[in-house]
Amino acid sequence: MEIFRNDRTENRKITIADIAEALQISKTTVSRAISGKGRISEETRERVMAYIAATDYKPNVIAKGLAQHKTYNIALTIPGDCNLVDMPFFQNGMQGICEAASAQDYDVMLVTVTGDDLGNLERMAANHKVDGVILSRSMVHDAAAGFLKSQQIPFVLMGTSKDRDILQVDNDHRAGCRELTERLIQSGNTRIGLVGGSRTYVVNRIRQQGYEDALRGARLERSGQLIFEDCDTPEKVELAVEKLLEAQADCIVCMDDAICLAVLQILSRKRVPVPERIQVASFYDSMLLLNNKPAVTSLIFDDKALGALTCSVLLRYIRGDEVKGRTLLGYEIIMRDSTRETH
Repeated sequence: MEIFRNDRTENRKITIADIAEALQISKTTVSRAISGKGRISEETRERVMAYIAATDYKPNVIAKGLAQHKTYNIALTIPGDCNLVDMPFFQNGMQGICEAASAQDYDVMLVTVTGDDLGNLERMAANHKVDGVILSRSMVHDAAAGFLKSQQIPFVLMGTSKDRDILQVDNDHRAGCRELTERLIQSGNTRIGLVGGSRTYVVNRIRQQGYEDALRGARLERSGQLIFEDCDTPEKVELAVEKLLEAQADCIVCMDDAICLAVLQILSRKRVPVPERIQVASFYDSMLLLNNKPAVTSLIFDDKALGALTCSVLLRYIRGDEVKGRTLLGYEIIMRDSTRETH
């Protein structure tokens, strides 16, 4: 049995050449033992792995990447037009992605994409800087996804697309929004208004589908007087609230917490009590609503877990493993005082 000197106390990093010299074998043989590829005897492989364990050798990622024709980088696209309201989702998702990538010796590069402006993404692809890409926002007309497909660059969408050729990982927004709306109906609400954001974002369309699924299930009519889309400015949100009050809505459901916060501020300014006069709920929950009084009934999604799973799917796909075309994560519904029954 061979005894190896432990070099962990030395500052010098051990290289493949050092291992080859110490064991009197070729550098190619060492590389094959580390990668598990190529013909090599089990006895030699065990000798190499024992030396590595004794010396705490760690393969250089750049060298390993060159040998395997990989960069050991992935890219995460961030919308160039995202604002402070969007940041909690992207920050939590990014944390999950970075942790999952680091666990597999990958680094994450951030690439901004604004609408159809793909300049940063195109330059990254031209310079072969990454092995794959995570798209963090799904658009109805998704130029970024189209570009990556045309370049045959592996990518996963952290969202939902009608294109079944795109790998997708998303929260189950439709089921969550349906169930939350169903609970509001079961509490006695029959005129539930919906205030939504831009329809260019797929997630807003999916959330509306969940809302409408619940109405159909309860045999409640879908009323144009109660549904307001593309409320992407304070003026449009205020107009929607005014119209809903005129239509005698008994509850307002907001597609996200930014819209919900705006709705609550408008109702407060108009001295319309929540939940005594009208109930309010949100299809998303973040720090924006944390200190609101009354506390807001919301859907809760684990954005960090979403990011981690999306990254894991991408790395499995890059390795050539079989992956599921679409994966949906669960949700939690928290009923709070903003939808409390008062009679």
